[in-house]
Amino acid sequence: MIPKISASTVYSTLGNSNSLVPMAIKDIANSLGLTAGSYVTGDSLEGKDRFLDEFGTQAIWLFGIPVYKKLMDFSLYKMLKIDPKFDVRNLSNKREKILQKSLEYADSSIKGSIEKAIKNPKFSKNLALTKFIASTALAIVSYAGLTKYRHIQTKKAAEKEILAEAKQNKKKNYSFTNPKSKVFEKFNLNKQKKQSDKPTFTGGIQDFMFNPVKNLMILDGAITTERLAESRNKQELIGYTIKEGTVWAFMYFASQPIQKYLEKSVENNKKNPASIDLDARIIESEELKNAFINGELKNSTAKVLKLESGEELLEYIHNNPDDFVVKMAKKSDIIPVLKNANQKDNVDYRKFIDLDEFKGVAKKLEKLSNKFEDYKSLKLENANLDDFLKTVKKLKRSSILKNMGACIGALGILAPVIMIAMRKLDKNNNAFQVKEDLKKELAAKGQI
Repeated sequence: MIPKISASTVYSTLGNSNSLVPMAIKDIANSLGLTAGSYVTGDSLEGKDRFLDEFGTQAIWLFGIPVYKKLMDFSLYKMLKIDPKFDVRNLSNKREKILQKSLEYADSSIKGSIEKAIKNPKFSKNLALTKFIASTALAIVSYAGLTKYRHIQTKKAAEKEILAEAKQNKKKNYSFTNPKSKVFEKFNLNKQKKQSDKPTFTGGIQDFMFNPVKNLMILDGAITTERLAESRNKQELIGYTIKEGTVWAFMYFASQPIQKYLEKSVENNKKNPASIDLDARIIESEELKNAFINGELKNSTAKVLKLESGEELLEYIHNNPDDFVVKMAKKSDIIPVLKNANQKDNVDYRKFIDLDEFKGVAKKLEKLSNKFEDYKSLKLENANLDDFLKTVKKLKRSSILKNMGACIGALGILAPVIMIAMRKLDKNNNAFQVKEDLKKELAAKGQI
């Protein structure tokens, strides 16, 4: 039986900048567009080569690091009897008091694993770093292996086609020229380039270790370097430059600015006041409406916003499991929870709780409450809570879809169209260059 997925979960996932799902959707669009473009500009051989490149890389890109991390959880962590769910960001010197409170508040089912992790903090940190470096390195090696395999398989298939064509046309004279376009002459591919642009582990390394999207950024950096350095010819180099440029722009950097712009546009609309920067699961929940009606929203946000220190915020979370802001933070995964807790406080204290984000939920809820007051002050017809929340929900969904649509359009349509246009505008660049180069090589050897 397929589990039912609510609309709020769908929109929350699509609008989550730390989720791999929107990344996967964008990459599938990009891969489909580029593969179709290769069939349009080249032949079936080029299309097959592109298909293996795009979708093989996608599998490694999305699942490589998570799979290797899981293997280490089941092997190294299990052997050392360390809980892999404990987040070493909790061991920061700045969070020492918060860590002690976490241990005090922790459910009996996880208290032991926290105690073991903090007993030797240096060892726990080094183990987590080892897992991160090893899983990333293995994913990079896997991609390098895929690239070598693809190059070998494509060369074999191309040679087979060329020899078959030569046999059918053995009475004809073949002349093979090396097509040079004005565009390609501007580029000089250095085949001896070494991969010196390896990811370095400095500064905010822990952010990259525990953020799945930033994990992909490191892997993508290696993939981009590998692709540009190992391009088989100038045609492929140009293609990869366009592809990688659009991927970095619209996969990693454009999405959040676009979303913030859409949210600000809504906030600045004086004719229809609203605020949509909350998680979709909060905006679409029935609890939000009830909290407006019974005054819980204002009371809860006021209490949370008065708290200053991290210890105060954590203490509030522990002592007020039924508080509205606490429940909304849990609903949007800002506060991680245990499925089968033995106590009413079901918080999973092994994981990292961003207390600034928790307080941010209260700020956003307060802003939404103020926008409702502005909405009522306009004295619009049917200016009631139901209509206001309906408008907020509609605007939130629309902003997420517009954001996804813009990125998918750039990756799945714009990038392939640019690549097709560059090939079509250059009459000497229509053929699959890998195959053309191999023809010259075989001709020089006298095989055709």
